[in-house]
Amino acid sequence: MTTLEKAKLWLSDTFDQETREAVQLLIDSNSPDLEDSFYRELEFGTGGMRGIMGVGTNRLNKYTLGQATQGLANYMLKQFPNEEIKVAIAYDVRNNSKEFGKLVADVLTANGIKVLLFKDHRPTPELSFTVRDKNCNGGIVLTASHNPPEYNGYKVYWNDGAQIVPPHDEAIINEVYSVKFEEIKFDGNDDLIEWIGEEQDDVYIDACIEHSTYQNVGKENLNIVFTSIHGTTYTTVPKALEKAGFKKIDLVREQMIPSGNFPTVDSPNPEEPAALEMAMDLARITNADIVIGTDPDGDRLGIAVRNLDGEMQLLNGNQTNTILTYYILNEWRKQERITGKEFIGSTIVTSDIFFDIAQKFGVDCKVGLTGFKWIGKMIREAEGREKFVCGGEESFGFMTGDFVRDKDSCGSIVLACEIAAWCKANGKTMYQYMIEIYQETGMYYEGLVNLVRKGRDGAEEIQNMMKNFRENPPKQLAGSLVEEVKDFKEQTNFVVSQNEKKVMNDIPKSNVLIYYTQDGTKVCVRPSGTEPKIKFYISVKDSITSEADFKEKLITLEEKIEEVKRDLQLV
Repeated sequence: MTTLEKAKLWLSDTFDQETREAVQLLIDSNSPDLEDSFYRELEFGTGGMRGIMGVGTNRLNKYTLGQATQGLANYMLKQFPNEEIKVAIAYDVRNNSKEFGKLVADVLTANGIKVLLFKDHRPTPELSFTVRDKNCNGGIVLTASHNPPEYNGYKVYWNDGAQIVPPHDEAIINEVYSVKFEEIKFDGNDDLIEWIGEEQDDVYIDACIEHSTYQNVGKENLNIVFTSIHGTTYTTVPKALEKAGFKKIDLVREQMIPSGNFPTVDSPNPEEPAALEMAMDLARITNADIVIGTDPDGDRLGIAVRNLDGEMQLLNGNQTNTILTYYILNEWRKQERITGKEFIGSTIVTSDIFFDIAQKFGVDCKVGLTGFKWIGKMIREAEGREKFVCGGEESFGFMTGDFVRDKDSCGSIVLACEIAAWCKANGKTMYQYMIEIYQETGMYYEGLVNLVRKGRDGAEEIQNMMKNFRENPPKQLAGSLVEEVKDFKEQTNFVVSQNEKKVMNDIPKSNVLIYYTQDGTKVCVRPSGTEPKIKFYISVKDSITSEADFKEKLITLEEKIEEVKRDLQLV
């Protein structure tokens, strides 16, 4: 079926007048958006279904959301027969999120499913927590994380509070694609909706503090600057910090106003220094020790601390997680809680430093594919045998225990501020603490390259790039021979020096390549599951003995990353 034929199907009476008029306008104007709006169906990636809002099968709208929710309802009715089914729903600050939240609730209640619907914006991790806290069968959050304002999205959680993984995800997708648009039940039953709000915030915040704090040292002297970057954490983080005992909290007031247009930033992504610029400016005025920002749905956090020159510097995700993980495990060891049956969680694109940290403290480090749903799967599969301590991935996400089954900025922020306060009370900064950790584990340093390729042509270009990297892997990177090529799509590990290809089947198939060189350089190549990007994760390492050594090695490692980029023709 051609794109035009698919578009004309949306001119039938199944669709409301506003939708029909918008589709007709695309057809009549021969708009270039017609092709991208209809050439495919939105797919579930590592973060669920995410896309540009508008009409069409490749857009997020009343009908694609309705189809997804009807399919989910059909699946849940089969999975939980003869019982009351409950689903919690939250939504972030994005344009249309609140309306989409009610729309999704209506489809579920029209199918006889009870809904616990938040009255207003709430962070994604609070939704994850609520699923388990309220004994729900599942959960849904309307969010597109840190994507541009024209995006929205839809993430599904199962009864363990984690995002759906196989076999549920594939089974749900099969149900979704079998739903015809005319079969969607939009006529909801408000009697089946239970509204929840601030009372649930208190329960969630108390859990964050319980699972994320270890000592009470110097909290009253720590100067904090926090920004929600117009996102959902205005409802939780300031209250959590105050309740945890922090006294000096300065908020970036202009950015505490929720808005799906994110008016003060180009991108509401705390991975990017520009998103924290206003917070950094405030930190200079208040002489802050730590700056923290979160993304729109409040699961990621960006942290800036004072570097060796006394300037505020944004830590990358691996650096933040290194500090948090090391601190937690050290506290567990002090409390004699480590028995050898504990583990931390990581992902294949995250720094290998977490293997070193785990080994130092006598715990296991489990790795999964990109996305916290795989860490959630680890937790569920290990229950009763091994205890999950904490987990994180390089994309600015961390979780401080299993009370939330997704990355959680609130608990992570409370923990980070405790560490910053403890460091300050002991005459050092978090940055210096990080260097002390590197002296024990080795210094790892990372670089990330995102190549954006939009639309159908972009998707084909990304496919061709992956094909080329798979068939023609680099022979050396930054002067070091490539020793291993891990292909997670083919589930093979080719050891170059032995000319031997080994089978890897402990991690599900995924379109990801990893190259390891003889000197420990690691390069991971993967298409994004939620954005029109191909990503290159570069990690290099060396040993250090002092702060002066760190400063020198930082320069050489930065140069090495640039050399790797040149070898891969990324610059």
